[in-house]
Amino acid sequence: MVQDVVTCNGGTASTLMAPGDDPHTFAPSSAQLAQLTQAELVVAIGLGLEEGLGAAIENARSDGARVLELAPLLDPLPFDGTTGPAEDDHEGEEDEHADDDGHAHDGDDPHVWLDASRMATAAELVGEELATVTGDDGYAGCGTQVAAELRDVHEQVVEILAAVPEERRVLVTDHQSFGYFAQAYDFDLLGVVVPGGSTDAEPSSQELAELVEVVRDAGVPAVFSNTAVSSSLVEAVAAEAGGEVQVVELYVGSVGPEGSGATTYADLMLTDARLIADALG
Repeated sequence: MVQDVVTCNGGTASTLMAPGDDPHTFAPSSAQLAQLTQAELVVAIGLGLEEGLGAAIENARSDGARVLELAPLLDPLPFDGTTGPAEDDHEGEEDEHADDDGHAHDGDDPHVWLDASRMATAAELVGEELATVTGDDGYAGCGTQVAAELRDVHEQVVEILAAVPEERRVLVTDHQSFGYFAQAYDFDLLGVVVPGGSTDAEPSSQELAELVEVVRDAGVPAVFSNTAVSSSLVEAVAAEAGGEVQVVELYVGSVGPEGSGATTYADLMLTDARLIADALG
């Protein structure tokens, strides 16, 4: 997703993660570690998203690489569990926030790209940083261009999701990643299958049973999984809830392969919006 806000007007960007890689569990090769120190600019989401790259990025920074972490600069939301559109003001504080199941999380949510308007701002930030690093002001203009395109994508997502009636604007997802989406596009987060903001956590049997009851009581028509991870737990929750609950796979932590309809960040957002609208509308 980040490559699409970096590459423009002949600029080149090498991306460590391939389509389908999960940023929470990705581990770089030795050759990729070398790339980090050779780049003019290293761009990451940050806020702990790239768990397996944290030490490598810090080492690259220590060796003189210029690093731009986007999420801390995009008005980050605190992890606040299964709440709806955020109403509270925040200043990116590093407080501990506990979700409705009692799981505590330090700091802020890194999943900023699920709000296209925030990624538009990210494009501007990258353009300005590249202009500073290279001395070429054309990169700043490039960032402005990409930002305009992504703000249009944001409006398209809003239009697509208008098909979902207010009483159905609720999300049950595989892990805690849709806080920004919920705020930007007016949804409520009803629950998550895997507690916390990472895909490598494990829910307890009690937590799964409680979520099944939530899904069943609310009459949720669909629960949403993630193409980058196994959907077995989500499928188990849907099956246990009974009725006509379907499992829908979204592109969350990665763009999709060729032919998926989600090979770019813009396509990812539009495809996810259509999948959600079809499932809930």
